[in-house]
Amino acid sequence: QVHLVESGGGLVQPGGSLRLSCAASGSSFSINHMAWYRQIPGEQRELVAGITSGGTTNYADSVKGRFTISRDNAKNTVYLQMNSLKPEDTAVYYCYIKFRASTVTFYPYWGQGTQVTVSS
Repeated sequence: QVHLVESGGGLVQPGGSLRLSCAASGSSFSINHMAWYRQIPGEQRELVAGITSGGTTNYADSVKGRFTISRDNAKNTVYLQMNSLKPEDTAVYYCYIKFRASTVTFYPYWGQGTQVTVSS
């Protein structure tokens, strides 16, 4: 069974930094796309950052210049470095990993979510 284990969340002051990690295990398939989403209760889950198998990244406008997504293929892990954190960054953060079983078959998985709270 596939497991996505997130870590790195917590309480941080405005202007501080956190690094989120998401490690995947239990699948023999290769990893295609990896991403981070976040969600505030009562609001829609939104894309924060994504990274392709080739290393191309994309970011939400609200986090550009502050967040950096990266991946370690050897460890089947995706990271989100979060700098200059703002109170509005407070949310539950979810990692997303899409596995590729074939050229036409993909399996998406979500992490359990990790709370990030930015407050003084």
